[in-house]
Amino acid sequence: MSTAKIIWIVGALAAIALAFVDTGYDAAIIAVLGAAGGFFVDKEHRTGLIVAAIFLAAGSASWGAIPAVGGYLSAIWSSYGGLLAAASLMAIARTTVSRLKP
Repeated sequence: MSTAKIIWIVGALAAIALAFVDTGYDAAIIAVLGAAGGFFVDKEHRTGLIVAAIFLAAGSASWGAIPAVGGYLSAIWSSYGGLLAAASLMAIARTTVSRLKP
């Protein structure tokens, strides 16, 4: 199993776990794991990552309408959207650096 796959698995599990536990550092944990995962994203997958982050940011709150579990689902998808947003920022930074290098 590659390092990138392990980071993405840990990030997804953290997004799920942090929906139920408040550490006070939830956003920082998600941001660090997302940036680490975004470092390993291939060039051909960067656009899809950015689009997925945008759609998750826009639609994660819609799960809240489901009785009993909606709040948890919304929190999980919101955390995962934050993970993808941080990964997108890293992918954008890597693209920018590669374009600026001589």
